[in-house]
Amino acid sequence: MAMTGTAQPERVVKGEPIRVEVEDNAQILLDFGHSTFAVVSTGFTMQKYRSPALELYGSKGTIQMLGDDWVPEGYEIWLNEVGAWQYFYETDPHWMWTDGLRHLVECIQQNALPVLTAEHSYHTLEIMLAAQASGREGQAREIKSRFTLPDLAGGREDPEAAHRIHDPRRL
Repeated sequence: MAMTGTAQPERVVKGEPIRVEVEDNAQILLDFGHSTFAVVSTGFTMQKYRSPALELYGSKGTIQMLGDDWVPEGYEIWLNEVGAWQYFYETDPHWMWTDGLRHLVECIQQNALPVLTAEHSYHTLEIMLAAQASGREGQAREIKSRFTLPDLAGGREDPEAAHRIHDPRRL
């Protein structure tokens, strides 16, 4: 289910006024089933923000991404069993948001399958188009496509003790 709209019907681009012909902001509610929901706030109307770009709440704690996907800073996690926030620095602070393209080229060169599949991309596109239609029509839309979750762990080391580093220059 979504609410979408055009908050700024006219913008100035390169000194010239242009008429905005599509929605420029959206509030999206996703239902994953089993009383599991997500809220997405997005749009071209946001000037600045101070909160995390991504925050997940679960029955055992909370995790928030710090920074943006194009400038990751790490994540902060609250686990009920620990009873405190733990900070984990970004393992690759120079990661480029365009690395998906590099990954695809490497997969072609090495005759390997990409981490993300066409089915995943189709599923994402279906969600985006359904949210847009839901916002226009005021009706919830069911998502029919499915995909297999990728294995994103990829042999990474466990950053368990990273939260104990007090000097961010010692990464």
